Amino acid sequence: MTTLMSPDQLEAALRAIGAEQYHDKHPFHRRLHAGDLTKDQVRAWALNRYCYQRTIPLKDAAILARMDQVALRRVWRQRIIDHDGDAGDGAEGGLARWLALTDGLGLDRDYVTSMRGALPAARFACEAYVNFVQRRSLLEAIASSLTELFSPGIIRDRVEGMLANYDFVTEDILIYFGHRLDQAPRDADFALDHVTRNATTPWDQQACLDALRFKCGMLWAQLDALYLAYVEPGMIPPGAWRPGEAVSE
Repeated sequence: MTTLMSPDQLEAALRAIGAEQYHDKHPFHRRLHAGDLTKDQVRAWALNRYCYQRTIPLKDAAILARMDQVALRRVWRQRIIDHDGDAGDGAEGGLARWLALTDGLGLDRDYVTSMRGALPAARFACEAYVNFVQRRSLLEAIASSLTELFSPGIIRDRVEGMLANYDFVTEDILIYFGHRLDQAPRDADFALDHVTRNATTPWDQQACLDALRFKCGMLWAQLDALYLAYVEPGMIPPGAWRPGEAVSE
């Protein structure tokens, strides 16, 4: 790309990537939201998604460590608090709320947090994400977070679909998603403003677009692994969770 886009054009290009590549279009998510998965398949999703939930504050801490502007750090550190909670005021974070989901699905909490049963592809994808934000430019690292532009839609579809279609799902165990409906748009608005103001060359803009494509691919790869292992053809790799393991019922 050799032509500089206006901020509005860059935003439109970023949103076009989400319209085409965001993981709401993956067959696994379509089945999840439509009620077409078994309880064990939902368990497999929640257990493996924990790897990503655990990674979020780690990648945000890596980004925070690279920021030399106090004002920028003050804003970005809220993301870590959102996921880790705040011991000072006793507020739970997103990670604890995700464990409410795995608890509610009957998975052993120690087993979930150990990640022993996670698919190798899920772990590798999360490690790749942390590696990306550590090694690429700060602008690219921030741009990679812009999948949050598209998350409110998938959250609404997920909560509505899972409550309607699974008798083992309740509002209490989906508490994580309600908080993200407020947090994700706030975070996305800030990151989008930062990217569109600071990507001031065609090369910067292309790098930001590629960073968002990377993040979409990272999310998609995790669902590919879930689909192949637990939907069809059922290729569960050695050491990964198998239905019936680490379940309380």
